Amino acid sequence: MPAYAVIGGQWGDEGKGKVVDYLAESVQAVVRFGGGNNAGHTVVNSRGRFQLHLVPSGICWPEMDSIIGNGVVVDPDGLLAELAELSSRGIDTNRVLVSERAHVIMPYHVLLDSLEEKARGSEALGTTGRGIGPAYVDKASRGGIRVGDLLELEDLMPRLEQTLAFKNEIMTKVYGGEPISLDDVLAKCSAWAEELAPHVGPAEQTIQDLLARDNKILLEGAQGTLLDIDHGSYPYVTSSSPTIGGAITGLGLNPQSIAGVVGVFKAYCTRVGEGPMPSEIQGQVADELREKAQEYGTTTGRPRRIGWFDAVAGKYSRLVNGFTGMVLTRLDILDGSTSVKICVGYRADGRELDRFPVNTSLLDRCQPIYEEFSGWDQPTAGATSLSQLPQNAITYVRRVEELVGCKVQIISTGPAREETILVEPVIH
Repeated sequence: MPAYAVIGGQWGDEGKGKVVDYLAESVQAVVRFGGGNNAGHTVVNSRGRFQLHLVPSGICWPEMDSIIGNGVVVDPDGLLAELAELSSRGIDTNRVLVSERAHVIMPYHVLLDSLEEKARGSEALGTTGRGIGPAYVDKASRGGIRVGDLLELEDLMPRLEQTLAFKNEIMTKVYGGEPISLDDVLAKCSAWAEELAPHVGPAEQTIQDLLARDNKILLEGAQGTLLDIDHGSYPYVTSSSPTIGGAITGLGLNPQSIAGVVGVFKAYCTRVGEGPMPSEIQGQVADELREKAQEYGTTTGRPRRIGWFDAVAGKYSRLVNGFTGMVLTRLDILDGSTSVKICVGYRADGRELDRFPVNTSLLDRCQPIYEEFSGWDQPTAGATSLSQLPQNAITYVRRVEELVGCKVQIISTGPAREETILVEPVIH
C-alpha cells in the first residue's frame, strides 16, 4: 500500500503538525523522516493541546505506529521528556519506535552549536541552538554516534573517548569554551541506553513490513522546502532535507511507494531567523498579523517574520517536491483585512524574475511584485465547508492555486482538528 508525504512548502511553521494529526485517522503509521527537536509541531484535538518536537504528530490516535526514522537526529533527553509528558496525559507511547540508524545529538553538539553561532557575530544564521547542525556535520563526516550504538556502550567507549578529546580541543582552543567530562558523557549514554532500549529497532524494515501488509503510512517532515540544505536559501537553511528527497533517504523508502505528496502552506508567509524573504512586510499590518496568529516559534519562542503569500517560492516548492495537492492553513488569520496580497514575481537589478533564484544574494535583492485582492469581513474561523467561506476568500484561494499550479485539497480555519475544510480526499 502507498505512503503519503506531508511537506512544508515555505520556511517552516506552516502547520504540518495539525495536518498530520488530521490525516492520521486514515493511516496505520506516522513516520518522521528528518530534522530533530528543532521542529515544533502543535496538535490540538479532543485530548488537548500538544507541542511535539520529535514524536510524530499522529501519536494521539489509538493503535498508531509512531516511527522516528534514520534521517532524524535524536536528542535523547528531549525525546524521553516528550514521551514522559505524553504518557502523563494518557497517551500510549508503547508503539513509538526509533530507528537504530538515527544519529544522536550529543552534549558537545549542543555546546558547539552555541559557540559557533556566537562566533559568527553579525553573520549568525539564527539556529535554534539545539545541536542539530553539528550532529548532521558529524553524520556527514562519518564521526557520528547512532542510537543503536548507545546499546553497545562497551564497543562505543573507545570511539567516544577519541571523539570527545577532539571536540574538547575545538571548544576550548578555537572558541574559548569549557571542556566536557568523558565520565559525564558516558553516564548520560548509559542512562539513555537503558531508557530508550524498549523503543529502538530496525525502523526501516518495520516501515517496509507495514507497506507489504497493505497498510498506509504518513510521512512527516520538519521545517520547509525553502530551508532545505540543497534547495533552500543557502546558507540560511537547516542542516537536513525537508523535501520529498529527504523523506525517501530518511526512511529507506522506495520512491514508487509514494502515492501522494502534499505541500503545506500558510495563507501568508513567515520565517524565523536570518536570510532573505522577498515578500516580508513591516509595520502595523505585520504586527497585527503576528499578534493575531501568535506567530512565535514553538521551539524558540522567537517572533516570526511576516510576509504576504509568495507564489514564486510556492511554485518552486511544487516543482522541487512534485506536489500532488496543497493544504492552505491559517486562512482565518486574514479575516478582517481590508486587502490581501500575493507576490507573483520579483524585481531585482532592473529586471523582473518569475522564478526563485538559486543565488541567495540575488534573492536578498529581490523586491516583490504584488497582486492585491479585496479582503473579507465575514469570518472564516471554524468553517468546515467551502460554502461557509466568503466569496473574496474563495477568490484568494483559487488564485493561490493558479499561481502555485496545484489544487488546494484542505483548508485549515483554526488550530483544532475539526476546524478544517476537506475540499477533496488526500488519502485514497
